[in-house]
Amino acid sequence: MTVSFRQPLPLLDNDILRTFVAIAETGNFSTAAEVVFRTPSAVSMQIKKLEEQLKTTLFLRDARSVTLTAHGETLLTYARRMIALSNEAVARFVMPELSGVVRLGAPEDIGERGLLPGILKRFAEVFPAIMVDVTIDNSSQLYKRMDEGRLDLALVNCASLPLRDTGEVLMRERLVWAGAKCGTAHLRDPLPISIWEDGCIWRSEAINSLEKQNRRFRVAYLSGHTMAQKAAIEADLAIAPLPRSYVQNGMVILSEKDGLPELGCFDIRLILADKPTRPVQAVADSIRNAFRDVAQAL
Repeated sequence: MTVSFRQPLPLLDNDILRTFVAIAETGNFSTAAEVVFRTPSAVSMQIKKLEEQLKTTLFLRDARSVTLTAHGETLLTYARRMIALSNEAVARFVMPELSGVVRLGAPEDIGERGLLPGILKRFAEVFPAIMVDVTIDNSSQLYKRMDEGRLDLALVNCASLPLRDTGEVLMRERLVWAGAKCGTAHLRDPLPISIWEDGCIWRSEAINSLEKQNRRFRVAYLSGHTMAQKAAIEADLAIAPLPRSYVQNGMVILSEKDGLPELGCFDIRLILADKPTRPVQAVADSIRNAFRDVAQAL
């Protein structure tokens, strides 16, 4: 009887898989190299080794970016699962006390920008045993939830001179009037504006400024979602008070030369419940670090 012996399959290196995932998510070898703290040449060598192991092409390359092949998309699912499982196993032994559920609150605009999902994604990679349950609500309701003990920590927007001076200031941003590029909404009388209901600090700042100027206005677009407000702006249906960093393509900042009053600033603050647990502190530290990077980039 003849027994056929096959060579064992090669084992995939988690470090190389992390690099592979970073390239897939950034679409660029150089940017991925910064993410994994390696040189671009080292990243290229890792991917070359991975493609040789799997005997397939994982990326289609051009002068500006890279995209996944069909085999690359298949591997990406496996790579994310393998990295997550590795993180979970290591955390079980290295950080056994850091586990449980953390209840986090945040306003819709922070979640909409992709900032919060990005923070939570990176956090889950480092602390896989900590589950973060997120509640999205306006800042006044988040304060209430914190007072009632329904949240462990919360991100809130508040005026730079708040009536309720609580929490840690993570970042201060200037409010501006945003309008459509080459739009005419700011020339109409009464002025059409897009805001949300009472309790929104952007609304209060906008209305107070217009009333001081004796400028007639009407609420032409009532929405608590920044995506809807952006749509109203880009369609030239209204102008809206938005953080400076929110003004993107298709929009322009309107100022006093356009006949609009200057708006003030607002704070993004972090509030923690009394006697936060270690998992809560870990989430808070991740949020602080992320906002520090954002503030430096502005």
